[in-house]
Parts: sequence; structure tokens; C-alpha cells
Amino acid sequence: MARGPTLGLSGDGPNGLFARDYSSLVARAEDASSLLDNGRTTEVQWDEYSLLLRGQRIFLWSGEFHTYRLPVPDLWLDVLQKAKAAGLNAVSVYTHWGQINPSPGVIDFDGFRALAPLYEAARKAGIFIVLRPGPYINAETTAGGIAHWVTSQVAGNLRTNATDYFKSWQDYIHGIIDETSSFQITADGPVIAVQIDNEYSQNSRTAPYFQALEDVYHNSSIVVPLTYNDPGEGKNFVNGTGAVDIYGFDSYPQLFDCSNPDKWNPVPTNWHDYHEGTNPSQPLYFPEFQGGAFDAWGPTAPGYPNCRVLTGADFVSVFYKALWAANVKLASFYMFYGGTSWGAIPFPGVYTSYDYGAHLTESRDVTAKYSELKLQGLFLRSSPDFYKTNWIGNSSTGVVKVSNPGALVVKLQNPDTNATFYIARHADSTSTGSTIFNITVPTSAGTLTIPQTVSGIALDGRESKTIVTDYTYGSSGTLLYSTAQILFAGTIGTRDVLFLYGTSGQSHEFAVNSTPISFPTGVKGGPVTVVDVDDSLILFSDVPTASSFFNPVLASGGPLGNYWGLGTNSSVLVGGPRFVRNASLSPDGATLALQGDLNVSAPLVVIGPTTLSAVTWNGVSVDGDTAAASNISAVGGIFVGQLTLDSTDDIQVPELTGWKFANSLPEAAADFDDSNFTLADHTKTNIVPGPAFGDGRVLYGCDYGFCENIVLWRGHFNATGGETSVNLSINGGQAFAASVFLNSVFLGTAFGNSTNDRNAIVEVDQVYNFPAGAVTAGADNVITIVQDNMGLDEASSVVSEKSSRGVRGFKLNPSGHFSEWRVQGKLGGYTDFPDRVRGVMNDGGLFGEREGWHLPGFDTSSWVSRDLSEGLPNKTAGVGFFVTTFDLALPSGFDILLSFNFDGNSAATDVPYRAYLFVNGWMMGKRVANLGPQTKFPVHQGILEYNGTNTVAVALWAMEPVKIAPTLNLTIDTILQGGPGAVSTNNPTWIELRG
Repeated sequence: MARGPTLGLSGDGPNGLFARDYSSLVARAEDASSLLDNGRTTEVQWDEYSLLLRGQRIFLWSGEFHTYRLPVPDLWLDVLQKAKAAGLNAVSVYTHWGQINPSPGVIDFDGFRALAPLYEAARKAGIFIVLRPGPYINAETTAGGIAHWVTSQVAGNLRTNATDYFKSWQDYIHGIIDETSSFQITADGPVIAVQIDNEYSQNSRTAPYFQALEDVYHNSSIVVPLTYNDPGEGKNFVNGTGAVDIYGFDSYPQLFDCSNPDKWNPVPTNWHDYHEGTNPSQPLYFPEFQGGAFDAWGPTAPGYPNCRVLTGADFVSVFYKALWAANVKLASFYMFYGGTSWGAIPFPGVYTSYDYGAHLTESRDVTAKYSELKLQGLFLRSSPDFYKTNWIGNSSTGVVKVSNPGALVVKLQNPDTNATFYIARHADSTSTGSTIFNITVPTSAGTLTIPQTVSGIALDGRESKTIVTDYTYGSSGTLLYSTAQILFAGTIGTRDVLFLYGTSGQSHEFAVNSTPISFPTGVKGGPVTVVDVDDSLILFSDVPTASSFFNPVLASGGPLGNYWGLGTNSSVLVGGPRFVRNASLSPDGATLALQGDLNVSAPLVVIGPTTLSAVTWNGVSVDGDTAAASNISAVGGIFVGQLTLDSTDDIQVPELTGWKFANSLPEAAADFDDSNFTLADHTKTNIVPGPAFGDGRVLYGCDYGFCENIVLWRGHFNATGGETSVNLSINGGQAFAASVFLNSVFLGTAFGNSTNDRNAIVEVDQVYNFPAGAVTAGADNVITIVQDNMGLDEASSVVSEKSSRGVRGFKLNPSGHFSEWRVQGKLGGYTDFPDRVRGVMNDGGLFGEREGWHLPGFDTSSWVSRDLSEGLPNKTAGVGFFVTTFDLALPSGFDILLSFNFDGNSAATDVPYRAYLFVNGWMMGKRVANLGPQTKFPVHQGILEYNGTNTVAVALWAMEPVKIAPTLNLTIDTILQGGPGAVSTNNPTWIELRG
């Protein structure tokens, strides 16, 4: 053996990268007689270990992605490519019944509701899909995804086999089936499983419902397995009526207290035992494992940066590898990319951003926890022996011998190859201290206590490690043991290559034969060390350097050509860029074409086949440094160059000026003609709970087709002159608000409080006193209510999604009678709304929304000029619309991440206003200044027109008669050269929708 030169690429960029041929890593053929399937296809099989696709064993390593939270289909491939680059081989996808089936008999798979573009993008990226259409999904979305009309029109209990509920979901599920059947893996598509409903308990009412759902799939062209996500360890739908093919359960062990991001809960220790006692003939499956945390409304809400700390890279290291230690072989992380709960998508407990502290930000940018996920994903791709392991035991019972009880080590072993994997963490998984230990292990060379030449294996802070013995790689490489972590292993050209890494400040050791080799202390940002051992090339780096590597797959021909194992076993390794999107090799093997993103100039190192002589980056040739490449190694196929970020000084966005203003609450006037409003005269409702008090009339918006966003109520009464007040009980869900007017006189605002308060107010029962002279005796008087619907509840109860949103009680004091009530919500309600592109969730019942003032192309030339920062005239309470336009001229070839920011990003919560942000007609944000915390609203290209005119509208609701002066600006958050390519817009104008 000989220690070779270091790779001289130090600094902030990646430090040296290596390509590899994975042909030796294809999963071994399995005895088909030992495998299980669902009787409908053998292309997806399983046993007690893991899943097999077309006979090849996989470790399902997945992340959650909701396309409806990114309403720009051209950007879906970007998210999927980033999942693939992180080593994921699948995504889990909820679909939204309420968006796809907005009214009875209407099924809409156009635009962002489409499935075919998702499936095509997944096939292009080489990512499998576990589809989760519900009907119930939870997902912190209104009604848990159940269509709003169902909550009003269905008399029976939801999520049971009640006849009318059964009928309600037929069109939706059959639509899902029609869109999906030709994209199953059996048709060379990405869909490998379908989850039945979500998070439910099995009993005499719910089991027949599950069985009915399964019967529909079984009597259709869907042949892939049906799966389930149990809400915890409930043993639901494993056996008996409604049992699924593959059972799984979810876990959020860190919970959701982002206010204390450094406080950890311990790693659960019963996952393996629970699985053995529940479904031991199936692989251990987590359809949802915590990938982040949602954040709630309220002045003490910390915001998503804290959630990304709570579930950061250290959490990914410790808790994800704890899954490995439990012998999990199917896992999906909720969320991989969270996105935006725009319009009326959220349930009352969350605000517009659904960033979730995920691996990608709401703007689609990578994060530190993304890098840790990538380290794990590339290890899994390199390690097919890990896909089939027996759980042997751990150090707490003496099965594994460790020198220090401060370390907990679990042993997993492949029964066919004896490759062994030891997962180590602190015995106290919340510990931030350091632990050093040795481990005594049986190997093919005898029993060894390792490490042999350095002081021990170190665990610093919240860290987990995987120690391997008898680990094979490449065509003939065998690693006797390693305390260093494995980034990848395989063959490069004619040599086997192993890339190891370890935490800086620790010592690490490995042995290829029987002679140990140690790497003392890595230096952060330092070079990669190269060691030649026999015919293998072995490399070592610190964690930041290893984190900078990408391993793009080289696709073969055919529909599954981008799928690792099934379509290709070849890849390259690339270092330097912020993100590597994909790679392709010319037929002669001489030129490698790379696509990806840069945020700074960076060195480029590529190691590929020995025929490699040229590299292009985003279509431009990269000048190679032959001397530097030769200095790294005499083996061919190494390319060294420099990637230079073009100047971005000229990339700017304008200030938002030239605002025009109009009153958007004419309904508050006594003489407003509401004859075209809907008469609210129902005396029965399917929504629970029913009215609290009044005269029997039901004033729930959904009962009249108005379920989304702001709803207006007008109650008429012929006054005697003795009326002194009105008692109203208004329910808009947690964090709601409602302003009340008598004729033109403002009476007050009801405030629901924040959802991070365990006693959060969802309904306000309040008396509104009439000022002297406000009532006109002997004439028609009108109570006007502006009520914000924050969404419907989404708990898993059979009735909780039937949320009462509206006026639960009304009473004139000391006496009096309302002659009629009228209601108005979004134009056309959920049956005849005109904007089918943006869909039923986009807008609400404000006058300006009904008139289309938020749409591009509406003519505001006759409006008065008034800056948004001036607020409403005369410090009045009410609603005003502010509209302006601005031009963007942003260069192609960049992914420029933009956001709108209120009030200089000050989250002050003492200003009583709400602002509804519309960008080119899309409601992309709800700023609630009296609660917070959100002030920053990312908006993607595709909603924004990057080369043309954009319209921004703000519906400003001043909830008290005080000076309210919000500000709004557009900012560039990140500039990435490269990007996802052409992004189209689909923003119907006022002329197209209302003209």
C-alpha cells in the first residue's frame, strides 16, 4: 500500500470527485418462492426484508412532495431532480380531492392539478412515486383534503361507508385511477404503490370504508400494491376487513416545538419490536417520518428557520440512522419540499408558508440538512448488501461488545453475504457531549477490536455513525472494516474506488485486507487524501468536503433509463457546483455534458470513464487543466477545470410604486343593494355543530356554496328604534377575524387567537353595541359582517371536517327580528366560479375579488393614486384594494428566487390588519399583522412573469379605525446560474375571465 497525493482543491468549494461504474452493485437475484405479492402484479414484490421492483431489491428512500403547493408544473422536475441528487429514489405525493373535484360531478386534472406531467417528470428524473390520493390526506390542509362541498352536502358521517359519502368520492377516485393506470411500473411508469386514505383507526364503521376503497382499486386497472399510513403504532388495517397489502405507520419523534429548537426528544427504541409484533412478514415501513415541522399562527411562533434547526442536519444524522438501526427498509420523509399553502389551502392551524423546515426551502433552494440527506442517500445507493439485513441485537443487551456504555450500537447483518452494519449513536440520544468507544466485532479475518491504531471511535454532539465489516464494493474490492463513513463505493475505469469521510477533529480507521490504515484529523475545507491499496483507489475527506459531492446517474436508453438499478448502473461524480442536475455521456465516452446550478465560481472536478477528455457545463465547454488532472492521478478519466459565475450585478428588481386604490367594502353602506346576494334561509344543515342561537336559520357559508376565504353576511331588520346591540357568535376557525358594521358604522372586530395557544379561540360570542343615532327607526337597517374563513378542521374524526364556518348565533337586544340574511362569497361559489385555472381555492368574496380587481389587465386608470403605505383613507376600518404593475427583465439561464416582504420583515403583532397578496391573480399570501409570524412570501417564476409585466394587488383589511401603514417590497433572495430551464406562465387575465 502507498499513501498518494492529496487533491489540491481546498477552500469553500468541493474538493475532488470520482466517477464510478456500479455494474457490480446490481441487487442479487432472489428466490421467487420466498417473495410476496398482491396477486395483481409480480413487478412489485416484498418479503420481511424489503421491496423488490422487477426482481431487484431496493431500499425505498423517499421524500414527500405536494404538487398542489407548487402551482407551476414546469418546476416540478426541479424538485424531483433535487430529490434524485440527494440519493432519494422515490417521492410520496398527496393529491387534493378538494382541488380536483371542486363541485359535484366536476373532475379537473388541468394545470397544477394534473398528474400526467408529474408522472412524466418523475420518469425523466428517475424517481418512483408512492401515490397518496386519500380521499382524506390531513397534510395541514383544509378539511384534510376532503372536498368542501362534501362537508355540506353529505348527511352521513365522513370517512365511513355511509351511502352518500360513498357516492361522493367515486368520481374523484375513479379520476385518479384513470390518470394513473398507464403510469404504473407495469407500464414503465413511476408509480409503484397507492396508499389508501390516511391516518385512521380500524373499527366497525371505518373498516368497511377502507374495504370499499380497496374494492374500487381491485376492480380497476390499478395493479400495484395498496399501502397504509397508521397514525402511530395503532395496528390499524394490518389484518381483517380493510387490511392493505403493505402496512406502515408514521412517527414525528421531535414533535413541533420550533420555539425550542435545541431541545430534543429521545429516539424511540421500540420500532423494531413493534414491527415484529405487528407485520413481521412485511418490511418495516414508515410512510411518514419527520422531515421537518409545521409552524402555527401567533406572536410566539418562531418561524420556519427555527423548525429547520429543530430538524436540522444533526437530527437527520441521528434520527434517520435510527430508522436503519430498527431495520427499516422503506421510509419517506415529510416533507422533502413543503412549498406554499396559497389561497384557501391551509387548515386553520398554519399560515401561508408550508416551508416546513424541510430539506429544500419554500423557494426550492438546498440546505445543510439536504447535504446530510445526500450523504446518507449516496451510501444507500452504494450498498445493496444493506437492503437485506437481519436485526441481530444491540450493545445494551451485550450482543454487541462496546467498551463504553455511553455508546449504543445496533448490529444488522446480511444473511447471504455476512456483510455487517453497526449503527452507533449516544446511548442518550439527546446528548450534546462526546463519547469515545471501541467495538469488538467478528470479521472474516477473525474477531477484532476496532479501531486498532487510533484511540477509538468518537461521537461528537448529536451524531450517528455506520461502521461496516466485510463490505464488498466494485468488481473485487472488499473492506474488512471501516470506522469512517462511506460516501460511495464502486468501480472507476479499471479500478475499484472507495470514498470515505469522517468528522473533523476525530480519528478514523479502515482496513482493506488485514492492515489498518488511519486518518487522524481531517481539516475543514481541506483536501481529499488519496490512498492506493492494491488495485483500489481509496479516498478520504472531512464531512463538508464529502457533502459537496454529487453522483449523477448516466441514463441508458428505454423508458426507465434514468432509474438506478432497473435502467442504469453507471454514474459519474462531480464536485464544485452548488447543485448538479444531471449528466450525459457522448456515445464515444469522450464528452460529459453536465447541467446544474452555481451560486459562486467554483472548481470543477470530474472523474469518469478513462475515455473522458472534455466536459460541458450548461452547454458551454469547460477549459480543462491537464496538469492538475495528472497531478491527482495517473489514471485517465479525470477532468479538472474551473466554473465561473457570470456577473449578476445587473440583475435587479424594481420598487413597487404607482399604487392605485379603491374601496372594496361598499357592502358596509346601508344603501348597498344586496339583492344579488344569496338568500340565507336554510333551516337544516349537515355541518356540526349546528347553530348556537337565533331563530333557526343556518348561517354557514358552505351551505350556500361559499367555503373559501372571506365571506360577507348581511342581516336586515326593520328597527323600532329601541335596539341597542347585536349579539353575534362568529366562527372562522383558529386565528380568524370578523369585522361588524351597522349600516355604515363600524361596531368592532372579533379576533380569534393564535393556534400556538392551547386555548386558541375558534369562535367569538360577542355583543356589539350600537352607537347613539346609528339605528334608523322605522326603516331597514343592516348588519354587515366581513368574516375570514381560515379553512376547515382536518382532524381524523369522522365528523370534524364538517366545520361550522359563519354565524353560529345572532340576536338583537333587547329584542328584534332579522327579516332576512343574505350571504356572498367567491364569485360563483364552488359551482360556477369563473377562474378554472387558479381553481376553487384561490379567491374569496371581497367586492374587489368578485369584480376581478386582482387579475392582470384590470383597468385601474380611473382609480385614485394612493400608496399602500398610506393605508385606508381617514383611518377608517374596512377593506381597500391597492393595485400596481411592474416590469421584470430577468435573464434566462438563471434561477432567481424572489419574495414579497411586508413591513420590512418586521413581525410586530400590535397592528390590527390583514393583507391578502395577489400576484398576477394568484393569492400567494395572507399577512396577519396582529398575529404573525409570516412577513416574507416567496413567489416562483411561472406565477411571476420574469420577462414582462406583472400585476400585484393587496386587499388591505383594516380591522380597527386607526392609522395602518403597511409596506411591501420585492427582493431577490438568491441567484443561481443554471436553473430548471424554460418556465411558462398561465395567468388568465381580466379580459379572459370577466371581460
